[in-house]
Amino acid sequence: MKKVSLFGLGAGLLAALTFTAEPASAQQSTLDIVKSRGHLRCQVGTPAPGWYVLSDAGKWSGFDVENCRAVSAAIFGDPDKIEYQSVTSAVRFTAMANGESDMLSRTTTWTLFRDTQLGLDFTTVSFYDGQGFMVTKDLGVKSALELKGATVCVATGTTTELNLSDYSRTNGLDMKPVVFEDSNVRDNTFFTGGCDAITNDKSSLASTRAKAPDQSIFTILPETISKEPLGPVVRQNDSQWKDIVLWSVFAMIQAEEFGITSANVDKIAAETTNPEIKRMLGLEGDLNKGLGLDPKWAYNIIKTVGNYGENYEEFMGEKTVMNIPRDGSPNALWTKGGLLYSPPFR
Repeated sequence: MKKVSLFGLGAGLLAALTFTAEPASAQQSTLDIVKSRGHLRCQVGTPAPGWYVLSDAGKWSGFDVENCRAVSAAIFGDPDKIEYQSVTSAVRFTAMANGESDMLSRTTTWTLFRDTQLGLDFTTVSFYDGQGFMVTKDLGVKSALELKGATVCVATGTTTELNLSDYSRTNGLDMKPVVFEDSNVRDNTFFTGGCDAITNDKSSLASTRAKAPDQSIFTILPETISKEPLGPVVRQNDSQWKDIVLWSVFAMIQAEEFGITSANVDKIAAETTNPEIKRMLGLEGDLNKGLGLDPKWAYNIIKTVGNYGENYEEFMGEKTVMNIPRDGSPNALWTKGGLLYSPPFR
C-alpha cells in the first residue's frame, strides 16, 4: 500500500490545510468509509526501533504497527491493506481530528485532556510505560536528581515536555529544556553532545539508544517520573469504530492468555471444546454482529498478526535491540502479575 510521509509539517494549521479530510458522518461510519476506500489509514510515528521501523523496501513493522495490522486483518482478512501515515508529534492530533487518519497507533499517552478536549477517544492501553532520562556514562550522573541546571533534549507538543517541567519545578532542578519537533533531530542533537540529557518514555529511550552509533556509552537513569499509558486513538462519536480498534487489541491479549498463537490457531480451532475460544474464533455465536465484521475477524488477527506476546517478543523483548524485560512488569498478563487484561469474549 501507499505510504504518506509528513516529516516536514511543523504546525497544526499547516497540517489541516495539507490533509484531505474524510470525516465520518451520521450517514457513513468510519467502517463504511474504510471498506469503501479499500484500505485503512493508520497513523504511526517517525521511524524508531521497536515501535515503527521502515525498511529500505518501504515496509513498516513494529510493536505499534501491529495494532494497525490487527485492525486491517479484522476488517479485510488481510493485515496489510494499510496506508501508513508518518507524522511528527506536533501534528498527530490534527491529522486525526480532521479525518485524514482512521486511527492512531504511535506511543501516545492517554490523558484526561486529550481524551475529552481534542475530539478523540482513547481505546485501551496496549503498553504501560513511564518517563525517564538518559545520559552518557561519562557524565558521571547516577540519578535524575543530580541533573540540576542540565540542558535536556525533549520533543515538543508531548506530555514528556510537560512532565519535564513539573519534575524540574517540584525538585528545584532548574532544568533547561531544548525542544524539537522532529525526534530524529532531537536524538542526533543528544548524540553529538548538544544536551546533557534526553527525556522520553523509557521504552522510547531504549529505542533512541538502539539508533546510537555506540549504544554502550549511554545509560538510562533509574527514576520513572510519570505514568504513560500508551494505546490506539480514534475520533469521537463513532462507537462501532472505537469497538473495532479496542477489541482488535483485546483479541491479541486474550489469544495469549488462551495460549493461542499464529502457529497453533488452526489446530486449536479444530480441537477446542472451550466455548469462549469458540466464540472468539467465530466458530459459534454471533459476537461479530455488533462490530459489523466477519465471524472470523479475531481468527484472522491471530493467524496473520499473532498474539500480544508474540509481537512483544519480536519487537520489544530481551532478544531485540529494545531489550525491555516483560516479566514482572505491568505489560505482563494479569495472570502473571501484570496489568494486561481483556474483558470476556461473551
